[in-house]
Formats: sequence, C-alpha cells, structure tokens
Amino acid sequence: MNAIAALSPAAIVARSDSDILAEAPLAGRKVLIIVENLPVPFDRRVWLEATTLSRAGALVSVICPIAKGYSKRYELIDGIHVYRHPLPAEGRGPIGYLREYGAALFWESVLAFRVLRERGFDVIHACNPPDLIFLVALLFKPFGKRFVFDHHDINPELYEAKFGRRDLFWRLMVLLERLTFAVADVSIATNHSYRDIALERGGMRPDNVFVVRSGPDLGKIKPVAPNPRWKRERKHLVGYVGVMGAQEGIDLLLEAVHDIVVGQGRSDIQFCIAGSGPELDQLRARVVALGLSDFVTMPGRISDAELFEMLSTADVCVNPDRVNPMNDKSTMNKILEYMAFGKPIVQFEVTEGRYSAGEASLYAKPNDPVDMAARIVELLADPARCARMGRLGRDRVQDRFSWNHQLRPLIAAYQRALSGK
Repeated sequence: MNAIAALSPAAIVARSDSDILAEAPLAGRKVLIIVENLPVPFDRRVWLEATTLSRAGALVSVICPIAKGYSKRYELIDGIHVYRHPLPAEGRGPIGYLREYGAALFWESVLAFRVLRERGFDVIHACNPPDLIFLVALLFKPFGKRFVFDHHDINPELYEAKFGRRDLFWRLMVLLERLTFAVADVSIATNHSYRDIALERGGMRPDNVFVVRSGPDLGKIKPVAPNPRWKRERKHLVGYVGVMGAQEGIDLLLEAVHDIVVGQGRSDIQFCIAGSGPELDQLRARVVALGLSDFVTMPGRISDAELFEMLSTADVCVNPDRVNPMNDKSTMNKILEYMAFGKPIVQFEVTEGRYSAGEASLYAKPNDPVDMAARIVELLADPARCARMGRLGRDRVQDRFSWNHQLRPLIAAYQRALSGK
C-alpha cells in the first residue's frame, strides 16, 4: 500500500512536518499544477506548493504563462518540470477577456496532453483565477484523474471590485465558480472565509475542503541589512509591495501621501511603492499630477534581493486595499511578508487583514486616506511601538502562519483527493 493511503487526514495533521516529508507520502504519485495569472517560480504560493509536493515524493509538472524574465517554454527547476505558454495582453472588456482566456485554455489543454504523454499525472491541481481551468480537468476526469481546486481569488467579488456592478458577466462568474466546485474532488482554501464559500456557495462537503494559507517560507524570506539609498536621504521610509491594479487602492495610498506631504507639510518621509500591474502607468502619472515625484518612487517589479532590502529598510509598511467584499475575505500575501520582515503595518479595517496581523497592525477607517495618513504618522512618531509591533508580527508568522504550518494540511488534501472518496 502507498504510504499516503495508509494515513488518515487526522493522522497526517497530528504528525511533525519533517516526519511527513521525510517519509515521502506522495511517492509514486504524479501531479500537474496549472496556474494562469503568474509564471513560476515567480508565483510564491504555487512554487511553495510545487516544491513541497516534490519533497513529499511526487513527480510534479507545472503549466503557466510566459512573462518577463520567465520566457523559456520548458525548463527543469529543482526537479519540477515547468511548461510555459504565450498569452495575449491582459484582457480589457469582453473581447479582450475572451481572447486571453481562450488562448490560455488552448495552451493549457495542449500542454496537459503533452505532460500526460511524457510523464503522466494522477491529479490536476488548478490555481484560479480564472475559474475556467475545470474545463481542462473535465477532459481527463473520465480517465480517473483527480481534480484539486486551489482557490486563490473569489472571482465574483473580484469582478465586482473591478467594475462596480453585478451584471451578466458577474452572474457568469458565479456560475463558473459553482461549476468549478462541482467538478473538484477537493478544494484548497487560502483562509476560513474562502472555506465558508466552498461550503456555502460551492456546496462542497466539509471533509473535502482544506485550509492551506499562503504563508511565507521563513527559510528564504529573511531581513537583510538596510540600505539607506531607499530613503533618498530622508529620515523615514514607508514601503508597499503588491499588484498595481484598480482594487489594490494605490490611489488611496497616494491621497494619504499627499495629505502627509502637502497637508501636513512633512518632508522627512520617503515612500516606495513596488510592483507591477495594469494600472502602473496611470498611477505613475497620478504621482506626477499630485506633485509627489520627489517623495514617491515606483520602480515597478523588483528582484527578490531588492525587495528584501527595501522591506528591511522600511520603518512602516502599508496595505491600502479598498474595503469591499473581495478584500474583506481575502488574505493578502504582502501582509504576511511584512510581518515576516518584522515591520509594523497600517491597513484599512478588513476581516482577514485583522485576522492575519492582529496587534502587528494599526487599522484606518475604511477607505479613508486621511485617517490612513494619520495612522502612518502616528507610528513613525513612536519607534518603540514600531519595534514592539514588528516583533509581534514576526512571532505571529513564525508560530501560526509560516509555510511550515501549511505542509500538513496540503498533504492531507492530497491524501483525501487520491483516496477516491
């Protein structure tokens, strides 16, 4: 009997992480992960899942898009077979989304058959968005392949956050989500809010839904020596890292910066807003229009080494995600990464943001940039409080949320999927 078949989910959760991986509970199993919105190994969560499954003995293949810096159509990285495909520019409007998603489904299907031919797979592990990858899984379900749905984003709420309406396309998002859950043998939720959605909207059985958080790998994400170049000769640095999209609230952060610099007359604070996304050019133009070019740097996507250096230099880190149903229920990777670097945080009041950060964060009034500005200034004025909050955050990640705490539920999810129940 395969080692994984001999262990119940409860037994797996009860055992130590090192014991589970050392015994290779997935030995002889083959996994195909499909992710559409980011390449690997850039997508930290997907790469952690892939490498963990590999360490557990599985033969892992990944299908993902090509992106800047990740242009090889095939490569073997740390024993994981990575297949990449081209995608048209990110969709805007119905025709753009049809082209983008249609191309993705085509390449995912073609490459899935290639993986099947070259080394095979027992499980398709689909990472949304979008909620369309179940269509690829349907091609292989009649042949006994299992389908694990890794629920990264709640797409109906994401659509509403982007476009501010519940129309035909919103109803389509709800339908696709329901169909994805219907096809899934097991669902992996990134937090308990997402687990509730799997149970209530998705109609899944409780024993088929596992919470695997996007916890940072503390063996790789570590503070480094601060570099004063990020402060540009100013006393303080406020840092942000994330996607430059409409729902991320960067415009609210810029309004908070304007209040600090212009409204309060502060000239001793530098802001670094790092990351890329569809709104980057518009946000850079907004910085210029607000007269903040000397106080705000927006370098776009930066390397891990630069990111670690910037976060290590920052005095305070911010998360300006708008308060809406999407962000209220979602766990943001940047919050946990800020905590891993021992940084105090300012964010708006959202359910999962507070669950993650606890007392490591101050919480501004919902979508109120002036109050966010006040909370930032409040923290910068109290270095001892910043240090205390930073320690609380680091301990919280280490004790509860780091990737080491996610190994067991991930293996348990696969044990359940492969059991055929």
